[in-house]
Amino acid sequence: MSDRHEHPHPHHSTGLRHHLSHLLTPHSHETADKVDPALESSARGMRALWVSLAVLGVTALAQAVVVAASGSVALLGDTVHNAADALTAVPLGIAFVLGRRAATRRFTYGYGRAEDLAGLVIVLTIAASAAFAGWTAIDRLLDPRPVQHVPAVAVAALVGFAGNEWVARYRIRVGRAIGSAALVADGLHARTDGFTSLAVLLGAGGSALGWQLADPIVGLAITAAIALVLRDAAREVFRRVMDAVDPALVDRAERALTEVPGVRGVGELRLRWIGHRLRAEVAVVVDGDVTVRQAHRIAVDAEHALLHAVPRLTAALVHADPEPAPGEADPHLPLAHHAA
Repeated sequence: MSDRHEHPHPHHSTGLRHHLSHLLTPHSHETADKVDPALESSARGMRALWVSLAVLGVTALAQAVVVAASGSVALLGDTVHNAADALTAVPLGIAFVLGRRAATRRFTYGYGRAEDLAGLVIVLTIAASAAFAGWTAIDRLLDPRPVQHVPAVAVAALVGFAGNEWVARYRIRVGRAIGSAALVADGLHARTDGFTSLAVLLGAGGSALGWQLADPIVGLAITAAIALVLRDAAREVFRRVMDAVDPALVDRAERALTEVPGVRGVGELRLRWIGHRLRAEVAVVVDGDVTVRQAHRIAVDAEHALLHAVPRLTAALVHADPEPAPGEADPHLPLAHHAA
């Protein structure tokens, strides 16, 4: 009975100054004001993408200079890998921009799902990275080659690892803060590139000691580590695509609903992610003798309680069911033949 009721809002200026204030300053606890934190989370995601893109771009450029001087094929692969990782920000950035668009009569839930599609692209990119790292390691194992200018290659590998690990931590932290599975997956992908850089470093060290097989053996070990990261990223994105939520959120929502005056029970409760925002659908049981207005008031209070209790929830559809009376037929009986 209640779904995103529009409340009067005194701010309708279209000026740049006002728009920026809406993006940077969350409003109070009004239902309609939940849109502002959602926009702010998209802005944080975009900022994380641009910052990480710049850091990885500088990292790849620094490594490219060493590649040109040393002719290291391993470092060349790592450089290309880092550049590709920086470019994964493009589909995710497009998804964040699309996610800001208003819902239409065709896309009635908006465009938040674009973020989940970007997550799938990132998972595929991690898989390609694992395949590339494994293929390169096997090639080096079958055809060992000495590494030239080992000190310069080692420094470049450390730069690659440091840059990727910083970006990974930043993306994962922001992704978890705003509820973006795709951004978290992108952070995990950056971490795989850091592992590749360590493989270059360890392999170069082994080559300096005269063990040419060190580089490919370490490369195979790193490929296994990338496969583990791929598993975690794929699981997170798959769960999001399949509308999975943390059961603790469901428990939290149920507790909040049972504390609402007039709610005598909680029926079916559903939560789903759309991008990095949550929506809820729930049926609550109310006294069968209350008026329609009173039932609607209870539904509004229930929605309000959910918006306070569940992080990143931006909308809730609350349906009020009358409490069963002795001898009364189930009011949902006409719908029973549609259950199949």
